[in-house]
Amino acid sequence: MNPTREPGDTHGAEHAETNTLENIERLGQTDTPSARNGNDIHVLSVVGQVEGHILLPPKNKTTKYEHVIPQLVAIEQDPEIKGLLLVLNTVGGDIEAGLAIAEMVRGLSKPTVSLVLGGGHSIGVPIAVAARRSFIAATATMTIHPVRLTGMVISVPQTYEYMEKMQDRIIRFIVDNSRVPEHVLREMMFRTGELVRDVGTVLVGAEAVQAGIIDEVGGLSQAIATLRSMIAARNHTGPQETVYLAGVRDPAVSGPLSYPHPAPAAAPPPRFQ
Repeated sequence: MNPTREPGDTHGAEHAETNTLENIERLGQTDTPSARNGNDIHVLSVVGQVEGHILLPPKNKTTKYEHVIPQLVAIEQDPEIKGLLLVLNTVGGDIEAGLAIAEMVRGLSKPTVSLVLGGGHSIGVPIAVAARRSFIAATATMTIHPVRLTGMVISVPQTYEYMEKMQDRIIRFIVDNSRVPEHVLREMMFRTGELVRDVGTVLVGAEAVQAGIIDEVGGLSQAIATLRSMIAARNHTGPQETVYLAGVRDPAVSGPLSYPHPAPAAAPPPRFQ
């Protein structure tokens, strides 16, 4: 039983403020995943660098996978949350941590929409395409590049074979969850002459859509409107039917993904042919 707080009692307010500060510090947001005030869409941000099994310096702005994964579990289990809006502005980071987040997002039964703002680089690409519908701001960028290693490297053939396997995992995930052909993605990943002292490709806004990685160019209002339409379609058709309609590829079916509404037709530019 909750006692009634007296007018002069500030303990309850201080306790609520402490909980809010703890949530901000641990999760980067003011509320843990729950539907409140009639809002049935949860917003999850992936910002800075995706932190893996090694702690990054305190000055680095990071997204910790051990914080994101429990939130995704809570979103899946909360019947009041109807959809997830995933907002990205990340430089990339740890491969396995990023793929773990991406697999969790893809495995959600509820409608998901991603929005790339600023940048969705490196391992941020699989996270962005893991949602059933993806958007990118007109000025946002995405960098496609090969796998990189830091620290001690054992110079034996097995090391490079392992790197190639890790790279194939990323490529396969992106290809399975977007419209980009594998040969086009590999060509962009190993392109030379575009990045200074590096290998890869930078895609700006509509270029990511034309390449087949992102579905549409748009902002917050378009992303929320699409998510609302997906939620309405799920409520109308049922969860199992909408999982396929929302864009999850059936392994037994080849060809492009199916969406609740037709994907925008855009002819690829010459650079991606």
